[in-house]
Amino acid sequence: MVRSAVASSQARDRLLDAAVEHALEQGIVDLSLREIAATIGTSHRMLIYHFGSREGLLVAVVREVERRERERLGAAPVSVADARRRWDRLADPSLRAQERLFFEIYAHALLGRPGTEGFLDEAVDGWISPVRALLIDAGIDEEDAEGLARLGLAVTRGLLLDLLATGDTAGTTRAFDLFTELFDQPSAHDIRHE
Repeated sequence: MVRSAVASSQARDRLLDAAVEHALEQGIVDLSLREIAATIGTSHRMLIYHFGSREGLLVAVVREVERRERERLGAAPVSVADARRRWDRLADPSLRAQERLFFEIYAHALLGRPGTEGFLDEAVDGWISPVRALLIDAGIDEEDAEGLARLGLAVTRGLLLDLLATGDTAGTTRAFDLFTELFDQPSAHDIRHE
């Protein structure tokens, strides 16, 4: 029984990896479950078995992409230059399909669609916690670190949504730069704690 569960888990992981790679390279938002299955070399029945539905597969893909991105964040330094490098990566046109998929699943979760349970918590807390920890390590006090992590996440996601809607890379990048420049200037926070 344990061997069967391990084999099933490994099969699921292989299918998920294939779906993630296809999503990142060519997108899967507009594909039916049968089309996704054909592109990754399996049957739609296997995808239903492992993920429950098309939406279940898409949620799993987004969760895995988000997990990989958080892992990439790791113990990265916290600086305006590092934030800009991350923004440039997110603003890369090759990631548009991935970002559209993220916002599609986010909207489905807001509507309470089956298969999206827990997604909103992961989509917010899954990022706030590691960014908060990085900010605390950089010397920001805990309460402010929480707020700054939330603000950074909200601004970044808002600008990504703007970018998807308008295609204005220059405008959204300028807005991101203005946002990060706020961290290079003395603030009321610095004065308050002196």
